[in-house]
Amino acid sequence: MTKSTESTPPHTVRGALGHLVGFIAISAVAGVLVAASVTPAVAVSGMAATNVINTFENLPSYLAIDQLSQKSNIYAKHSDGAPVLLASFYDQNRVDVGWGAISQFAKDAAVAGEDPRFYEHGGIDLQGTLRAVVRTATGSAIQGGSSITQQYVKNVLVQRCEVLDDANAIADCYRAATETTVDRKLKEMRLAIGLEKVYSKNEILAHYLNITGFGGTVYGIEAAANYYYNSTAAALTLPQAASLVAIVNNPGKFRLDTPTSATNGAANGYADNTSRRNYILDEMLRHGKITQGDHDAAIATPVQPTITEPSTGCKTAGANAFFCDYVTKQLLHDPAFGADEDTRLLTFRRGGYNVYTTLDLDVQNAAVATLAANVPTTYPGWDVGAVVTSVQVGTGRVLAMAQNKTFSQDPDVQSTGASSTGINYNTDYQDGGSHGFQPGSTYKVFTLAQWLTEGHALSERVNSRRTSNWGTFSDSCLGPQTYPGWNPKNDSSGETGAHYSALESTIDSINTGFIGMAKELDLCGIRKRAEAFDVHRADGNPLLQSAATVIGTNEVAPLTMAAAFAGIANDGTTCTPVAIDSVTDANGADVPISPSVCARSVSPAVAAGMTYAMHRVMTGGTAWQSYRDTTPRVPMIGKTGTTDGNKDTWMSGASSKVATVVGVVSVTGSANQRNVYFDSGQAATARHRMWPDVMSVANAKYGGDDFAEASTDTLYGTPVSVPDVRGQSAARATAALESAGFTVVTGRTAASELAAGTVVTSSPAGGTKARPGSTITLHTSDGALKLLPDVVGLTEGAARTKLSAYAPVVVDTTVVDPKQVGVVLSMTPGAGTSMHSGGTVTLTVGRLG
Repeated sequence: MTKSTESTPPHTVRGALGHLVGFIAISAVAGVLVAASVTPAVAVSGMAATNVINTFENLPSYLAIDQLSQKSNIYAKHSDGAPVLLASFYDQNRVDVGWGAISQFAKDAAVAGEDPRFYEHGGIDLQGTLRAVVRTATGSAIQGGSSITQQYVKNVLVQRCEVLDDANAIADCYRAATETTVDRKLKEMRLAIGLEKVYSKNEILAHYLNITGFGGTVYGIEAAANYYYNSTAAALTLPQAASLVAIVNNPGKFRLDTPTSATNGAANGYADNTSRRNYILDEMLRHGKITQGDHDAAIATPVQPTITEPSTGCKTAGANAFFCDYVTKQLLHDPAFGADEDTRLLTFRRGGYNVYTTLDLDVQNAAVATLAANVPTTYPGWDVGAVVTSVQVGTGRVLAMAQNKTFSQDPDVQSTGASSTGINYNTDYQDGGSHGFQPGSTYKVFTLAQWLTEGHALSERVNSRRTSNWGTFSDSCLGPQTYPGWNPKNDSSGETGAHYSALESTIDSINTGFIGMAKELDLCGIRKRAEAFDVHRADGNPLLQSAATVIGTNEVAPLTMAAAFAGIANDGTTCTPVAIDSVTDANGADVPISPSVCARSVSPAVAAGMTYAMHRVMTGGTAWQSYRDTTPRVPMIGKTGTTDGNKDTWMSGASSKVATVVGVVSVTGSANQRNVYFDSGQAATARHRMWPDVMSVANAKYGGDDFAEASTDTLYGTPVSVPDVRGQSAARATAALESAGFTVVTGRTAASELAAGTVVTSSPAGGTKARPGSTITLHTSDGALKLLPDVVGLTEGAARTKLSAYAPVVVDTTVVDPKQVGVVLSMTPGAGTSMHSGGTVTLTVGRLG
């Protein structure tokens, strides 16, 4: 308790006489109360003794020992599993400790200095109270004379004021708990007597040492020992204990960290505190609590505080500060801590909680180190940002969260392009993050998911020609959509194929291939599939759906993408991110918290198809650099992403145990990352230097299993009928077969009467079954054969004329019918037979016998 330091007001003659009368009356009342076996010695002046006793007995007599406002702590995990403090939060810096965790020196110093007869009275020290009566009667403010129990009562009442929400209510409560009136004093004494009927002396003394203020925001003997002497309440030496207890008498005067005491400390050894400390040491000696030798040694010891600033807020968490800030936001959103955010914040800052987070310092340290090595905090002319976030597959536990900036919530040090920020680039806006970043081609995996869900195969091909007229896209939510003039290009000038397969488009991240896939799907279905992986815009608005969003134009938080990739690696079940493993309250009891919610995003069969394709991205596609440099190398999946103008670059991937997203982004403005070079190398490839650093640590610690094998139908599709394209031109036949999802090659040229280039046959033949994406070979005509015309029934001359391109040979046969004379009766080969020009045709002609 902070005792009153009010100056004594000037006396008047009338006031002095009034105090004298009050002194006589109060003394009489005190005698009556003592005679009645009631301890207090102060009552309302002018009341009859009987009325005083009745009034006193009717006052409330019970005061429960409430839980004190204590600091809450946030912990990470060391590699050996031991908790590591990240930060503490408090309104009052207090750590409540038990009787056994307090030095006996501190206990004895408190009793000797504040209430020597503490163990003798019943809650009220009559001698001390009478001294206060004398001071009151002579005109001093009511002060002093309060027992430790009374001081404790007053502090409890003040603490109850602190937890109120309304400023006016707090002021009224505080005034009622501290006003210097006889009525308030009388109530305080009544509660003190009631308290001692319920709790033991040791319990009261321990609670007193835990509740009392030691200056500023420091409350309780444990926090005071930590702050002033970098020690604990249990380890306090005699001179330290007496020095701390000295502060209790008047924190404003005797504290050891104020500018006045610090300035004067070197010259006078903190004279004010030393004087009060030595008084307490004298009292301890006088009451037999210490020996003369201990006393003299303590007196000779100068007051030398070791001010140790406590961890307050996430700014003290260093490189882990952005994760720490994310944890606080999760606490504010969790209804387990209160009905609304204001209540939850107050509960957290006063509840004495220990929050054990999911942060894995091994993975986190790797993330922090690789960011520092590869991306600067600032870059001339470019507001560069960089992020790393890792999520455990199957649990949603956030293992790492870091960025290339220093955490600060001071607006004076934050500006565009600054090295410090309070914005967490990894998270949603509501969690302290930005409005998100476009993930580029990493978003294509959701079109792939919908493609496979609708029964298409990885080998199936689509129209992938670049064009400014993609026609009409299906959209079951918004209706048919067209995008006149929209002409997206591929990243590589060599990606000009007309019909890429879904697998090829994934491996090489071919934009037009995915747009062709979307053309055969439903844009609304693709959006809903992304949402099934818990993908959402960072700004809280609904996901956009258009042909452009297929290649990643929604602004999404990196943490969201990490959780989605973890869902793909988890056989298609996505778990929402969580940053807290457990919470205990001030008593060590577990506090229920909101868990990760896991839900099916795609079937295991579809997930297996996705991981097959995304593993190919790693081993021979756009992410091979990240795969190459990761060691140990376990089965891994991945997808790269680059936004328009190389503004943002991403590497997202996972093992079966850990998913990691790494990105270099333009916070504001933009820069072509292929034209920017950091000390570590090209900005556009920094992702491939950072991702392996993080995943190498994750793989070494968590390992990784094989992903499920994709089915034959997923890889190659269910066999379908091959279109019959015989007689069609090669171009028309090719278009028909490719539209059906087949690959077309040209085979041999066959001798045929059909026009040159016309399809003679296909292999497999039209009407048979083949898997989508399989190869159909077309055999085309050389145009060299002719069909023999039918000359039977013609005269020999007419037949020869009609067969002028051939070499007719006439064979005579005897006939009796004059009408058959000179007429062709048969021909070999027969009419309709294909023959090369100049071939022999035998004609049988009738002759008279």
